Amino acid sequence: MFVRPSIREVPNDTKGVYAFHIMGEVGADDMSAMGAYMNERFDQHDSVSMLLIFDRYEGSERGAGLDWEVIKSQLRSLSKVDKYAVVGAPDRAAKMVETFGSVIPVEARAFDTAAEGWSFVGARAEDADLHN
Repeated sequence: MFVRPSIREVPNDTKGVYAFHIMGEVGADDMSAMGAYMNERFDQHDSVSMLLIFDRYEGSERGAGLDWEVIKSQLRSLSKVDKYAVVGAPDRAAKMVETFGSVIPVEARAFDTAAEGWSFVGARAEDADLHN
């Protein structure tokens, strides 16, 4: 289970689905740790699906995405992620996900509700309160 101050994994009922709540400002250490965590998961699976649920998101620390683990996981996601869903992402990020979803070999979508995101990745949160 991945837990950091600004990123918390949401346990779910489907192998190969990784869901996370993204809260507050995402720090560089949290982003790096998540990159390393997902690289380990990519090593264990042929493909995965991901769900990111933004909750009171305040952006990320300057330079947080420039860490090697983050860059490596982003590049590997092109061949390892089957479905990628974001919920409650800032407008700019949601539009970027939708645009990239039509260009890259990852089925990527942005949703307004967590229920839609969970349905898209084919999983359910183990805690019913986290499903909606």
